[in-house]
Amino acid sequence: MTKTWRSGGALVALLLAVGLTGALPGGAAAEQKPGGTLTTATSPSAALGTPIDYTVYLPDGYTAKRNATTRYPVLYLLHGRGDTMQAWTRIKADLDKLIADKVVPPVIAVLPDAPWSSRGSYYVDSAYTGDDPGRPVETALTRDLVAHVDGTYRTAAHRGARLIGGYSMGGAGALRYALAHQDLFANALVLSPAVYRPLPPVDSSAREFGGYGSGTSLFSEEVYQRLNYPALLPGLDAESPVRMYIAVGDDEWANPEPANAVHDLDYEAATLYNTVRRTDGVAAEFRVLDGGHDWDVWRPAFIDGLTHLAGTLSATPPAGLPGPVRGSAGTDWAGGVAAHPDGTTTIGYAASGAVAGQPYAGGLDAVVSRLAADHTTVQWTTQFGTPANDRLYGVVPLADGGVLTAGYTRGDLDGKHPGSPADDGFVAKLTGTGEHAWTTQVGDPAKADRFYAVTAAPDGGAYVAGYTSGSFGGTSAGDKDAVLARIGPDGTLAWSRQLGGAGEDKAYAVTADADGVYVAGGSSAGMPGTTALGGTDGWLARFTPDGKQRWITSAGGAGDDLLGGVTLTSTGAVVATGSTGGEATAGGTDALTVSYAKNGQQRWRTVTGGRGADAGADVVALPDGAVAVVGFTGSALGVPVGGADVLTLRFNARGKQLGVAQFGTPRDDAADAFSEENVYAALAADGRLLVSGLTAGVPVGGGALGNGDVFLAVVDPVRGTP
Repeated sequence: MTKTWRSGGALVALLLAVGLTGALPGGAAAEQKPGGTLTTATSPSAALGTPIDYTVYLPDGYTAKRNATTRYPVLYLLHGRGDTMQAWTRIKADLDKLIADKVVPPVIAVLPDAPWSSRGSYYVDSAYTGDDPGRPVETALTRDLVAHVDGTYRTAAHRGARLIGGYSMGGAGALRYALAHQDLFANALVLSPAVYRPLPPVDSSAREFGGYGSGTSLFSEEVYQRLNYPALLPGLDAESPVRMYIAVGDDEWANPEPANAVHDLDYEAATLYNTVRRTDGVAAEFRVLDGGHDWDVWRPAFIDGLTHLAGTLSATPPAGLPGPVRGSAGTDWAGGVAAHPDGTTTIGYAASGAVAGQPYAGGLDAVVSRLAADHTTVQWTTQFGTPANDRLYGVVPLADGGVLTAGYTRGDLDGKHPGSPADDGFVAKLTGTGEHAWTTQVGDPAKADRFYAVTAAPDGGAYVAGYTSGSFGGTSAGDKDAVLARIGPDGTLAWSRQLGGAGEDKAYAVTADADGVYVAGGSSAGMPGTTALGGTDGWLARFTPDGKQRWITSAGGAGDDLLGGVTLTSTGAVVATGSTGGEATAGGTDALTVSYAKNGQQRWRTVTGGRGADAGADVVALPDGAVAVVGFTGSALGVPVGGADVLTLRFNARGKQLGVAQFGTPRDDAADAFSEENVYAALAADGRLLVSGLTAGVPVGGGALGNGDVFLAVVDPVRGTP
């Protein structure tokens, strides 16, 4: 049975009068504004044997025909001890505004009444058998009520679309439900939680009403500690993380005895936060607000907390990362992906152990694998390296079925550099069956040199780009200089160019056609011939096939910027992508994508970002001058999964954004431990994107190999997800 809710105190009546009728008491007129509705209802409960009363908030437009098939996330909000379901109704106007302002998606809110144990049940299954015996409240709410709500309303019935929240006793209940029922809740709003370590003080209501009782005893230390949050943390599934927002007032009631100060709720909340933040499987935020144990704290905390958690509160389930992953049991790094006309794929990576029975030289070895057209079956794997680190940064296809790959080595990779004291850049060619054709190791004999990008030249050779700390094709201008080099079809170094200023300059990307070579990177003090923009600048330069610089330009803003990917489109434009911290961003860095004509004139630029760190890493040319950008995001640009996600963007030839999406695991994907991009992309023969990168998580179906693996995802360029 349901009915429109009309009872309550003066404040609730005022909110309802304004929110539902648009008229203020006393006859004063108010502007009619759209808003949700509050209705009371009951849920059957097999666990209790009696119904559960609750109030439900349905967002504006829920009953409209246009939304007849729309499904909604659900907030479950638990009241404090002694209160009723009416308490949470005071946030109706706030919820209306958050939804209207698009801060929060339209949601359903369920406010259950908890009359059991004299309204002091602490939301647990109680074993107390004395006067006013305990009830299986936790089972009733987490199973019976959730099932009823999913069966009665148009909910999105998955954990990412559910939030459990509460204040005081309800905060304790929300905390327990989030940790004990990860299958149900991915988000938790924990306000002034009445939780204590190791036991509640002697005057705590947690001891008084039988919630933590056993038999005829109102309180059992064993029961409390078994149900309390420290006992739940070791059993958490780190691959189903809970995002938690914890808030408390700075004027919460203070225990008069100094020895009991550790049980003040502000102290206990800080202890809770500093415990769960160190727990694999919880991503927590903590706020201390001005106020006490009342709605002066809980209302603004509800607004701020829901705003913080809204990014992952989505009716659409997040897109996971497909398996299998590649690599070793140790730390591995993505190193490139190449698509071949016959539908096969070549991926490159650096592995810290033996792969597919190949000999392991030590440190990081370079690994190149050819995959069949199903993108899963391995046709061959070649592993090579030295006892030191050997790292790949790019794989490109050749017309004869072979591949070129490049990177850096700290050892003697080509057999001509014994006792090499520092990193050298290298380029290697493998045949279509995985045999070594040649390896070229070059650089300053005494200084560090690295190649970060490679592209094929029209004659079957390569252009490589990176940096040198010494002299490699020029005189050192500062800390590090960017390098562009030409490698012939036989592996011979044809020429190298060194460019930079007084600071640290690196090249991260290169592309070429028969008319020119385009190289992009970052500069800490500005590149010669460009206008310094502030912070670290991104830059893009054009060279002729024989190594003459035609133009160079800077890109970004007043903050730190770089360009890390570049391509030539089918309409002759040069498009580069990277990150910018110099724009009016929502937070962190944003993905920057810029397009230039071949004469260096900028055609368009876009900035895409959210509250977290976002960056473009690679850009792929699509038909009709469009491009796809692949990178990583820590924001809610699509449907977040957790940590850093793989970011995909699509732009038409004029720079209009046509799509944005993200996918991944609950851990970091497409970014390394230093929050730098580690992801590559190529266009498959069937028009889909091949995206290969680093993941710290577990792919769909399981199968993680170790502390960082390499994935390959086949992505629909329109949808942007696998």
